[in-house]
Amino acid sequence: MNLYYNTNGLAHHRLDEAVDLLADLGYDGVALTPDVAHLDPFRTSAAEVDELRDRLERRELGVSIEAGARFVLDPRRKHHPTLLSSDGHERRREFYERLIELAAALGSPLVSLWSGVREADTPPGDAGFALLAERLKPVLEVAAEQDVLLCFEPEPGMLVETVEGYRRLLGHLPGFDLGLTIDVGHLAANETRPWEGHVVAAAERLRNVQLDDAKVGVHDHLMFGEGDLDLTAMARALREIEFDGPCAVELSRHSHDAARIAEAALKTLRDVGF
Repeated sequence: MNLYYNTNGLAHHRLDEAVDLLADLGYDGVALTPDVAHLDPFRTSAAEVDELRDRLERRELGVSIEAGARFVLDPRRKHHPTLLSSDGHERRREFYERLIELAAALGSPLVSLWSGVREADTPPGDAGFALLAERLKPVLEVAAEQDVLLCFEPEPGMLVETVEGYRRLLGHLPGFDLGLTIDVGHLAANETRPWEGHVVAAAERLRNVQLDDAKVGVHDHLMFGEGDLDLTAMARALREIEFDGPCAVELSRHSHDAARIAEAALKTLRDVGF
């Protein structure tokens, strides 16, 4: 499978050195989270983008784009504003559109994003999903123009937190192409067993996978072997559906030990069939 590593787990590395590290270890690609220290989409020059594209090509690495930067829009509030925010959702939309442009420039086929949390003035029930869909439509249109696929990630604690929630959102987006990102750790944190069954059931829409371990009912990205996931079963499920998109390790809280963790993660995943 195509094993990538998310740069949010290399927060203390310069981006060019992170790319070289992952290539040297044997990863197939880089899941790039553009952030304040890694290709800031509001401050990065075209020359810097070209330099990264050239490095990725030289090292024969694929690339995907993840929209999970914590404080890139607001230095005081994590992941704020979102498309659900009454104040600032236009800035979130601009951020997504910049990521789409970046994906097109780097050759990434997709940008992965999420809903954000339900806010105090978010309409209740299905109306909240309808609001999110309306604000997502212009972003989807830009992505289609750039031939970049948007992938939506259900995130525990957010408005859309389950695969069923993703399907509910799709019901408000007829005619739009919105792929699915599944973080396998989120399945353990938020979904019913068997967790690999959700992967198989979503095969038609699944375009992006994130890899980490997790305890049942707890949203905490753990190193493989520290949680409750059966990684062998997950690998078997992905092989069953012939998944050929990115499978990206996401261990953002392990940046302090990133070089060792990235090496150990790759070995573990290959050993169990990824």
